[in-house]
Amino acid sequence: MPHFIRNTLCLLLLTLTSFALAKVSYSPEQPKTAMEIVNELASKHYSKQVLDDNLSNRFLSQYINNLDPAKSYLLQSDIDEFARWETELDNMLTEGDLSAGFYIFNRYQERAQTRLQANIDLLESGFEFDLTVDDSLNMDLEQTQWPASAQDADAFWKKRIKESYLRLILSDKEPDAARALLIKRYTNLKNQLSQRDSEDIFQIFMNSLAELYDPHTSYMSPRSMENFRIAMSLSLTGIGAVLQLEDEHTKVVRIIPGGPADKQGLLKPGDKIVGVGQGEEETVVDVIGWRLDDVVDMIRGAKDTIVKLEIMPAVGEAAGSTREIAIVRDKIQLEEQAAKSEIIEVQNDSGNYRFGVITIPTFYLDVEAFYNRDPEFKSTTKDVQRLLGEMADQKIDGVILDLRNNGGGFLQEATTLTDLFIDPGPIVQVRDANEVVSRNHRSRYNAYYRGPLMVMINRLSASASEIFAGAIQDYERGFVVGEQTFGKGTVQIQLPVREGQLKLTESKFYRVSGESTQNLGVVPDIELPAFYDPENVGESSEKNALPWDKINAVPHRRYNLTDLPVDRLIERHKSRLSQDPDLRYLSDELALMKERRAQKSISLNEEKRREEAKNYDLTRLAIENKRRSAKGLSPYDTVEAWQAEISVDSDPDLVATTPLPERDPLLYETGNIFADVLIMSNARSMLVQQP
Repeated sequence: MPHFIRNTLCLLLLTLTSFALAKVSYSPEQPKTAMEIVNELASKHYSKQVLDDNLSNRFLSQYINNLDPAKSYLLQSDIDEFARWETELDNMLTEGDLSAGFYIFNRYQERAQTRLQANIDLLESGFEFDLTVDDSLNMDLEQTQWPASAQDADAFWKKRIKESYLRLILSDKEPDAARALLIKRYTNLKNQLSQRDSEDIFQIFMNSLAELYDPHTSYMSPRSMENFRIAMSLSLTGIGAVLQLEDEHTKVVRIIPGGPADKQGLLKPGDKIVGVGQGEEETVVDVIGWRLDDVVDMIRGAKDTIVKLEIMPAVGEAAGSTREIAIVRDKIQLEEQAAKSEIIEVQNDSGNYRFGVITIPTFYLDVEAFYNRDPEFKSTTKDVQRLLGEMADQKIDGVILDLRNNGGGFLQEATTLTDLFIDPGPIVQVRDANEVVSRNHRSRYNAYYRGPLMVMINRLSASASEIFAGAIQDYERGFVVGEQTFGKGTVQIQLPVREGQLKLTESKFYRVSGESTQNLGVVPDIELPAFYDPENVGESSEKNALPWDKINAVPHRRYNLTDLPVDRLIERHKSRLSQDPDLRYLSDELALMKERRAQKSISLNEEKRREEAKNYDLTRLAIENKRRSAKGLSPYDTVEAWQAEISVDSDPDLVATTPLPERDPLLYETGNIFADVLIMSNARSMLVQQP
């Protein structure tokens, strides 16, 4: 080969290598922004934490964990080297010195680029994965250690690549196609990593500090602020889901009521999105390891277009399996999130009961119309009051307010909604960072509805939902049933900084009883079977969550409408739980979910994985057939026959005709509890009236 050609090729190779491993440096404005963020956190955050050596140590660990959450790229030697900054980051940040943060990122980027290229080389070399060996991959990140050497990292990654390859094989991918997809995945990850700039790194670094104050304190870079503004714009549409990164996956945190995903009913909180495609025909693109912004950009699109998602379901599938769903993009209209009503009927030994059910997906308010004094403005309180009026002529025995999955909304609406059910009095207390307590959120009018009341909550009921449910409970206005709520009892403010924006927690909510809704949430008077594991969902599952505490109670009325033998109500509820086919089915399903969540490792043996998937399906079929037999229905002969009928659940018209106990057994059981309450209330009333 001529010298000039060889020299040119060498120069080109050197240039490409230098580009791939180019060091990222911070901008001139970022040190000033960092100092401003530090000052704002110190002076305005509720917790009043001091940026000292202890916080510096935690800051370093949090930053490393945010960069490499699965301990996939960095080595133990890197962690040992970074330890020199354990007690230095506080001083460096106060002076605007960001060198440690960018040094650590550049080391991480170097390790990750090298590792991803090694993965690509391994796959392209034709390395054969032996799927007959009885081996397993540890999935417990809490117990995972940093690789002690490059050899240990190689061994770990061979297992990890093998598991990804096996998962694709189990999803009916051909071996060559599975290999090609993994090569594409790691190539995409390399490209994603190479595109990170100083703005990305600065945001990760400062958020690693902000998260130590509490989970709701965060820094947004100018680019993230613009993306957020676009996401809130009415001109863009999507699927109606709140997403976050968890390790290398995009996880569904919440389904927005009235959105396309909510209407379809297939995507659930806890599901992980591993692939995204456009339209019916386009191939799904693997998005494992992508930045959240890039995944969201792929999911967004024009109204009435189709987005395909490959998901790892949180429930209902064998561990590690995936499936594809298609969702039609649409805008989320305020009307679709509005409160809705229906009538349910339950029957027990004392007769038939009719209850009005009002489902409140969120606490909404048309702010523009409200401030323009438009008498037709929409709000939760106005809609619920109208629905209560409509129920007045329908001879109902009581009202159930369903706040399940209601993540909150306007505090004003939680206050005015409570006003419909209690006479004038305080509803919530707010204490700021200076320990000044405000009690301005009050009921100011006489109650609109004075009849029997029950409130349903679950783990995804948060913020304004907890304020309402807590007030009803403290006033003893009605029973609260369901799961312990989320525990989001803090208030955030937005503060502009030199570059970007800081959101920080400035105050906490307290019930009129003096108890905080923070961390603990609202504990129901009567518990229903829980869908969500409190160790994985809710404020108490978050690192650095502010604690529960208590301040002085504020004088308030007690209606004494819950002054009943709750133990007898619980006893009757548990009896139905053990006998009712739909409730037994729900309990069995939840027990199976809990068992699956407890798995800390996953097999790398193809035959064993197929057997596990088969047994999982057969177990679920047996649970379903037990329910059907108890109801006098014919059992399904095969898993395939059952799964074919399950698809009916995605058709809203067919769901509407499904009997309520099957469609929503917890709501039906709430009706049964309500009937028990009315029976006991009447008995108590008769005893009181006796001479």
